[in-house]
Amino acid sequence: MTDAMTSRLRPVQPGKASLVAVLDIGSTKICCVIARLVPQSEGKALRARSHRAEVIGFGYGPSSGVKSGVVTDIEKAEHAIRNVVGMAERAAGLTLESVLVNVTAGRLGSETFSAAVSLDGQEVEKTDIVRVLKAVNSRSVRPERSIVHALPIGYALDGQKGIRDPKGMVGEKLGVDVAVVSAETLAMRNLELVLHRCHLQIEALVATPYASGLASLVDDEAQLGVACLDFGGATTTVSVFNDGHLVYADAIAIGGHHLTLDIARQLSVSVADAERLKTLYGSVLPGQADERDMIPIQPVGAALDEAPGQVARSVLTRIMRPRIEEILTAIRDRMQATGMMDVCGRRFVMTGGGSELTGLPEVARRTLARNVRNGRPMGIAGLPEIAKGAAFSTVAGMLVYPQVCSQEYTEPRGTRKLTGTDGYIARVGSWLRHSF
Repeated sequence: MTDAMTSRLRPVQPGKASLVAVLDIGSTKICCVIARLVPQSEGKALRARSHRAEVIGFGYGPSSGVKSGVVTDIEKAEHAIRNVVGMAERAAGLTLESVLVNVTAGRLGSETFSAAVSLDGQEVEKTDIVRVLKAVNSRSVRPERSIVHALPIGYALDGQKGIRDPKGMVGEKLGVDVAVVSAETLAMRNLELVLHRCHLQIEALVATPYASGLASLVDDEAQLGVACLDFGGATTTVSVFNDGHLVYADAIAIGGHHLTLDIARQLSVSVADAERLKTLYGSVLPGQADERDMIPIQPVGAALDEAPGQVARSVLTRIMRPRIEEILTAIRDRMQATGMMDVCGRRFVMTGGGSELTGLPEVARRTLARNVRNGRPMGIAGLPEIAKGAAFSTVAGMLVYPQVCSQEYTEPRGTRKLTGTDGYIARVGSWLRHSF
């Protein structure tokens, strides 16, 4: 599609094993996973998964040169990515040439478009579906933005909606609704530039909220309507699934690291100490003993032999609570403005590193007026203990993505025919393509 940013990934073949490498470039961490996708029988809760992911290489390290998903220092970002990818390559015993990469940068957003084409009473063929999706693409996104995902969410035949797959059916007019997730082209180009410096090709770009939803939601939730909130380091993303499809995605540039900076400023401690206080003692829900519980703090610039200061745990809660409420309120207001609060039903699933904060589900229930549960990545075997938490949902979702990417529309890549349309090489190439 626009600037060929949509997936160039070949879907995994049913019954065949496949290797996949994914790279999660976050604001606080970078993670690379190399996995083997092995065919399996579909489960009851995760029906879309035709393969089981077995991790053979894992690399993990702090992020550098990236802020809110945007590359801010190309040298630092390259160094951080090389370290993590090298770690995963050594563990797997192979060298990577291409990876799946997540996208949070570029003011991620989504819109729904509709289009229709005439069938003249003929059967619906694959070319008709491509025609109608091309019609959507031709008038969808502004020039400065590129499409990351184009997901058909429903077909209509002669005005009859709710058709899942119209292929083979007969009608006069074929319509389609497509959820288009887009981001700013230049932000993604910088991401591509960094990876080229690491000698890596981008096989596919996956929107972070979509990946988190794929990892954390069970099929029944996605069918009935659900919103997946991913609390990242410097961004919070939301995706809404309904009738089994992604219908909305959005991102705001506030995340868990902003909580850490709030604590560092208010208590006059270093950022590293603030992160430790948030992880060990942080809560957004006041407790009965909070006024009595004292936490030791080491002010910035204090001498080594100086006795540490003390603050009540309730002070920490009072610093963190307003920021969490700000994030939840911003998400709620955006979803209400687009009508997605009604589409997502009565359920929110929270994932990402920031979602493990004590008391967050209770505060989210009050602010969003919905049922809330914490989500963790499901159905991925072989991840080390450190990577089984909610902070690694995006990575797990990108391992699921090759199994569902066949639902998307991608711009056909032009191929040069060396000997004309019916030459010997063209015929052999066609036979190879259709046979294997």
